Amino acid sequence: MFRPSDDATIFPFLVPSNYFAVVSLRQAADMLEQIRRDPAAAADCRALAGEVEEALRQYAVANPLGFGNIYPYEVDAYGDFYCIDDGNIPSLLSLPYLGAVRTDDPLYVNTRRYVLSPCNPYYCKGKAAEGPGGPHVGRDMIWPLGIITRALTSTDDREIRACLETLRQTHAGTGFMHEAFHKDDPKKFTRSWFAWANTIFGELVLNTFQQRPHLLPKS
Repeated sequence: MFRPSDDATIFPFLVPSNYFAVVSLRQAADMLEQIRRDPAAAADCRALAGEVEEALRQYAVANPLGFGNIYPYEVDAYGDFYCIDDGNIPSLLSLPYLGAVRTDDPLYVNTRRYVLSPCNPYYCKGKAAEGPGGPHVGRDMIWPLGIITRALTSTDDREIRACLETLRQTHAGTGFMHEAFHKDDPKKFTRSWFAWANTIFGELVLNTFQQRPHLLPKS
């Protein structure tokens, strides 16, 4: 009952982590089948993945604030839900990156609009930048991981370019991605070295170079 940040959940079932579990169980099933030659264990993994996926379809849908049906962040399976998103991964924003849903999935499209709007209490917009944040380091703190995830799950050149430019301008002269930085002043940041954010930033740059090289500077 903990989030990727190690913060305790509000409700016990963390929706993005359960979607991630569905993907991972099916990957484990493939490995068990192809590497270990254990079809029985593979079948157990696929059965559990199907059970969790069905529960998500049944319980992990909410309709708050006029966005239509969206994925909530947490549920209790009794009809209660908590609608935020966290700049960490797995997150609702990251579901296509994890391979859990398609970018054009209607629920994801609605969820993305919610997550990247002021209705999400942890979406930050300030003098220096805007982007996803999260409860772990408090309000008004933007997570580079969230900006990177936004770019990795976008199909819009302008959005990806804006994310890259934000990341370029908010490393506070260090050349590294941080855990979080203040929306009004990037020099107020947490964790001077954050390997996870630096690694996935490298993935974003490589993906952009391979798939959309026109978005990168020529020099």
